[in-house]
Amino acid sequence: MRWTRLFADLEAQLQAEGAADLASEVASRTRHEIGQLSMADRLRAAIGHPVRVTCAGVGELAGQLRDVGAGWLLLDEGLGREILVNLATVGAVQGVGQLSTAASESVVTRRLDLRYAVRGLARDRTALQVLLASGEVITGTFDRVGSDFAELAEHLSGEYRRPGEVRSVRVVSLSAIAAIRSVLA
Repeated sequence: MRWTRLFADLEAQLQAEGAADLASEVASRTRHEIGQLSMADRLRAAIGHPVRVTCAGVGELAGQLRDVGAGWLLLDEGLGREILVNLATVGAVQGVGQLSTAASESVVTRRLDLRYAVRGLARDRTALQVLLASGEVITGTFDRVGSDFAELAEHLSGEYRRPGEVRSVRVVSLSAIAAIRSVLA
């Protein structure tokens, strides 16, 4: 009888040590995995949810997170307005919840950085508000996009890009762009 109790006690101690080792290993691996996530990876878990983004030069932007790419995120501000945010200018994001995703971006998504998104806007000839990290707001249409800059034909908000409506053409560094907002027609 004493032997049975002794062996049961030793077995319980061994199981407790095993459980403690497992808990320590899980915690260590979790910290390591979280350490490998980028901000874009972290934000992907919040796609479809309302968020508030604090952005350099712009302040707070709010909307439903629609997508996250390589260096950008897309918010739906409602009423048909979307805003493309340069992730490099984001200071904080509220509303992401506690879930994370370990899913990293695909090879295609990695190639679709801010430059490609701006090229798509230039191709569509969309009238936009360009919010710079300096706090300045420029309204116009992107004409061309280089490797680290975009040319913006400035015109009034409700106007289409026509030669007579263009006030000037400005070369804008892509790194200076905090966000790009679609303009309602």
